[in-house]
Amino acid sequence: MAAPQLPFDRRAIPPQATETYWNAPDGWPLRRIDWEQSGEPRGSLLFLPGRGDHYEKYLETLDQLAADGWCVTALDWRGQGGSGRLLADPHIGHIDDFATWIADIKSFWADWKTAGPGPHVILAHSMGGHLAMRALVEKAVDPDAVALSAPMLGIQTMGMPYALHHAVVRMLTKLGDPARAAWKEGEKPGSPLNVREKILTHDDDRYADELFWWQKRPEVKLGPPSWHWVERAVTSTRALNEPGLLEQVKIPVLLMATTADKLVDTKRIVRDADRLPNSELLLFGEEAAHELLREADPVRDRCIAAIRSFFDKYAAQK
Repeated sequence: MAAPQLPFDRRAIPPQATETYWNAPDGWPLRRIDWEQSGEPRGSLLFLPGRGDHYEKYLETLDQLAADGWCVTALDWRGQGGSGRLLADPHIGHIDDFATWIADIKSFWADWKTAGPGPHVILAHSMGGHLAMRALVEKAVDPDAVALSAPMLGIQTMGMPYALHHAVVRMLTKLGDPARAAWKEGEKPGSPLNVREKILTHDDDRYADELFWWQKRPEVKLGPPSWHWVERAVTSTRALNEPGLLEQVKIPVLLMATTADKLVDTKRIVRDADRLPNSELLLFGEEAAHELLREADPVRDRCIAAIRSFFDKYAAQK
């Protein structure tokens, strides 16, 4: 008789996972965590987190996928998580240009793909989803399949046209130091920390996990982005709207989104799902907030099931 499976401890690094660093070509250390398979592997899976994220937030999901047989790796983006900071103020999220992150993932992918067994797949959230899509368009990566959680294909503008929104952002960027924080706290302008949870998830315990990691590892905590980050993000997301770019991506892509998202433009995700030649869309409503992989079980379980089914369909074990 099999022993009962113990609940996963989301507030501890699993013993089967190893934390190390990978050095980018310019020497910048990017923090990573890896689950290796002791038996025959299912393949290799790379997880790319969102803005301000760190991989500790997704240990539960990553461990589940590792239990499915994937050699799982998660990488903290340059400038956030455990991969250091780019400004003197460590709580402001910043990047010189999103192309820097694409260069990082291109180099990392080349090393990682060679080291791990196929098939090779990507799972990414929010900003990580945008960067994964851009990497596909620019042929910086060549996975067998990709699954995206609430991808930042467009930024929520509350109905403001993209061109006008971009013009306002550019003006605000030039009104002071572009590296200054775009707002005081929270995930968006006018969203203080006491409403942050409602924007991200309906699951109190999973939300509290992030606060636990902030206390245990304060170096991973990140606050609002700089105005320069905001302008570069808008520029990068608008660039993907150019006709013909997404239409040339033949790699299968699963897009998961919610119409209740307060951070990314879900209408853009739905439109882009139609633009991609080989895509599937899983769309939630008011029951789901932005962090689908950290939502309450009814939502999260559907996401995990969709990811498994999608990868079984398009990234069968070789």
